[in-house]
Amino acid sequence: MNEYQIIEIFQNNPSYPFLLEDLLGTHFPAQVTYIGNIEILKQSLLGLFASVKCPASLILKAHDLAQKLVEDCTPVISGFHSPVEKEMLSVLQRGSGSIVICPARGLEEMRIPARYHHLFEKGRLLLLSAFPSSIKRPKENFTQERNRIVGTLAERIMIIYANPGGKIEALCRDFLKWNKPVFALPGNQNAHLFNQGIQEFRWAFEISDV
Repeated sequence: MNEYQIIEIFQNNPSYPFLLEDLLGTHFPAQVTYIGNIEILKQSLLGLFASVKCPASLILKAHDLAQKLVEDCTPVISGFHSPVEKEMLSVLQRGSGSIVICPARGLEEMRIPARYHHLFEKGRLLLLSAFPSSIKRPKENFTQERNRIVGTLAERIMIIYANPGGKIEALCRDFLKWNKPVFALPGNQNAHLFNQGIQEFRWAFEISDV
């Protein structure tokens, strides 16, 4: 069991993230658990998504994006599960912006890495889960549900790469239906996303402006 207090909040609690109910309808979780600073959810969060397999050219652009997010102190939410997402998290931790991590498992008995400790102390980190304590390992069949929650709580979405025909690409259609601003890194590998109406991220823009 980890050393941090795990807090449960139910749908009737003022701290409950009501966007979950508004956008997920009858599929919203009746309760969520968290560790850290729940007030981060009030910030304008950028949702990060990347498929497990990502083209090398987009990995380099993802690293550049992470550096820009650090410079702009952009608050970010993600599952931080795929290799690219994990690499971006390692960069984001070195900045001063807020970070929300949504694991596809319950928080009970979750090992908290030592590198997170200073983030908790500074109020920069929130671990948020909609899964029961009985789920002790990340489950692949829960990742889509987790990603929908991430997209729900994000004000804007950034797609590093979505495998054509994959689950993240399918989620993008929901994000667009929810009228979320959805962007993807420039490159021919993301052409299938641009064809669906997702905007190409233009580096001249500030993240806070898109």
